[in-house]
Formats: sequence, structure tokens, C-alpha cells
Amino acid sequence: MKYGQLIEEAIKAREYAYAPYSKFKVGAAVLMEDDKIFTGCNIENASFGATNCAERTAIFKGVSEGLKIIKAVAVTGDPNGYTFPCGICRQVIAEFARDGQIEIIIVKNKEEYIVKTLDEILPGSFTKKDLNN
Repeated sequence: MKYGQLIEEAIKAREYAYAPYSKFKVGAAVLMEDDKIFTGCNIENASFGATNCAERTAIFKGVSEGLKIIKAVAVTGDPNGYTFPCGICRQVIAEFARDGQIEIIIVKNKEEYIVKTLDEILPGSFTKKDLNN
């Protein structure tokens, strides 16, 4: 898979972030099973608990349109460093990933990024398979 478009979409999505409290903008782009890309940004709230991360915003947009399988996720925050998904986002990614083999693209900028699998960033994840045991 080529990451260019997913990276560009994540970077663009970061610009829409609503982050008046942390001032930390995050953007994400999710490639779904039908090859459609959904984007999201972090959306903060004064009550903090109602804040939503960029990754979950993008995933929920895809799921709300009937798609249930993620093929890849790109996330970008600090353009001078690598911003990984938080623990809650990792768990949500795991819910819609096929066997944890999807790629997570951690983006600093268009030229600098690292690629990890979900299993690398969330080893031993708790998934729906565990509920069947």
C-alpha cells in the first residue's frame, strides 16, 4: 500500500482540530475495507471527558456509514515528533481491525513517518475473540 494519500489526508484533517484547551492538534485518516478514506480530528470539550480523539472520529465516521473493517490508519500530531494513538484509540482500532495485522502510520510530516502494526503498538489486545472464550 502506498501511504501518500493517507498521510496527506491526516495532515489536512489536523487543521480542523478543535483544541482550545490543550492546543495540541491531531489529525487522522482511516482506510476502510472498501478503500474509502475517512478523516477525523481531535475535538476537545470543557468537560474533558467528552473530548474525542482524531482516530476515533475518523473510525466512527466510517462505521456510521456501514463499514466495519479498517485496513490502515494514519495519525499525525506534533509535526516535530511522532504522535501515537492513545490507549483508548488503540482499543477502538483493535475492534475494527482484521486480526491486528493492519498498519498504523505514525506521521511527523509528508516525508517522515514510521509504520507499525497494531500488534506492535497494542500487544495482547483484548478483542471480541476473548469474549467467545
